[in-house]
Amino acid sequence: MKNVFKILLVSFLFVACQQKIEPADIAKLNGYWEIEKVVFDKGEDKDYGMNESYDYFMIGSDNAGTRQKVMPQLDGTFVTNDVHEDVKVRFKEGKAFLDYSTPYMKWSEELIALTDSELVLLNAEKKEYHYKKAGPINITDNGKKTK
Repeated sequence: MKNVFKILLVSFLFVACQQKIEPADIAKLNGYWEIEKVVFDKGEDKDYGMNESYDYFMIGSDNAGTRQKVMPQLDGTFVTNDVHEDVKVRFKEGKAFLDYSTPYMKWSEELIALTDSELVLLNAEKKEYHYKKAGPINITDNGKKTK
């Protein structure tokens, strides 16, 4: 009986501590995100060091927008192509989801955490993708800011 109580207590704390994503939080999604790690459903992690590409999100006030892969350059610019995914933010039963679509496929990810510096997404295969906020890299022009 004690073990059941302990399990219930830990489960309650886990559920209670999960961040609730509000519609006002969605603006934090806009910008460049660099993947840090993937946590698989069995608990193992895959850490990422330096990344050659970032995910760039642009979501409007109507909770619709795009996600695109971009490659940061040493002068603070980004190289990209015309390939992007349409994204719509959906709220259901107290949770937030990102619904993606391309001409070839549709899928969803649950938005687990979103702050000014952290993004965590959970896909259908129960993989958690942990991102950190990123920005331009500029090692030319003595570190002057790029536009």
